[in-house]
Amino acid sequence: MKQSAVKLRRGISLAALCVGIAGCASSGGYADPSAEAKLMATKGNNASGTVSFVMQGDRILVNAALSGLTPGAHGFHIHEKGDCSAPDGTSAGGHFNPGGHPHGDPQMGPHHAGDMPMLDADAGGNARLSAELRSVAFDGDKGIVGRGVIVHASPDDFKTQPTGNSGARVACGVIVRK
Repeated sequence: MKQSAVKLRRGISLAALCVGIAGCASSGGYADPSAEAKLMATKGNNASGTVSFVMQGDRILVNAALSGLTPGAHGFHIHEKGDCSAPDGTSAGGHFNPGGHPHGDPQMGPHHAGDMPMLDADAGGNARLSAELRSVAFDGDKGIVGRGVIVHASPDDFKTQPTGNSGARVACGVIVRK
């Protein structure tokens, strides 16, 4: 009797271990690394929102939701410094550009690593964006964690160097790992 009880316990333990391993394998075992920037308005502006970043393989998925913008297009960039202490957001420095590329359209041709697609605010001042970034990572030389995210007052022309003629900074946030 004792021997069959021991075998039964071993069988149950082995089955539980297999179920646990299978569960980890089917879910990838780990959540995809993620980070977030909570954007606050710069002095004299009302824009605020959240930008999330999720690493998936060799790309980062970006999801942004902002409010308090003027209707229309707004330049949107990762900046070199995670510092929003200046009232106008200039403490965040220039666009993040570890490769030394010219400013440009992130969906085609050479561009700063921090160049992102433009935000487009509706009549109520709300903007949503989902995009993929392939020229950045969370860590290392191309790392964005600890850097700033800036929303500009004007559209990005993707040509004018080095800023895209995007105008004043209306919101600033720092990218932090979640």
